[in-house]
Amino acid sequence: MIPVQQVIQGALEAVLRKAPLTREKVAFAWRIVVGPAVDRATSIELRDKVLYVRAKDAAWQREVDRALPLIQKRLTALLGEHAIRR
Repeated sequence: MIPVQQVIQGALEAVLRKAPLTREKVAFAWRIVVGPAVDRATSIELRDKVLYVRAKDAAWQREVDRALPLIQKRLTALLGEHAIRR
């Protein structure tokens, strides 16, 4: 038996990877990866395969910095290896 969450995650990854890389797709993946609180406390912009993250204050920036390895891993899973260089 396969857990439902694993099936949903796999389906979401498959659908997102096939879609064109747009600002909306990156924003959606960001919200999925970081959750609603961090999403509300940050703004993102993808330029030349570099994801720029701006936090609303230093405390939120520390949270993003602390979680960066996990965020990168999850974004890569959703968007593909070559979508974001850094």
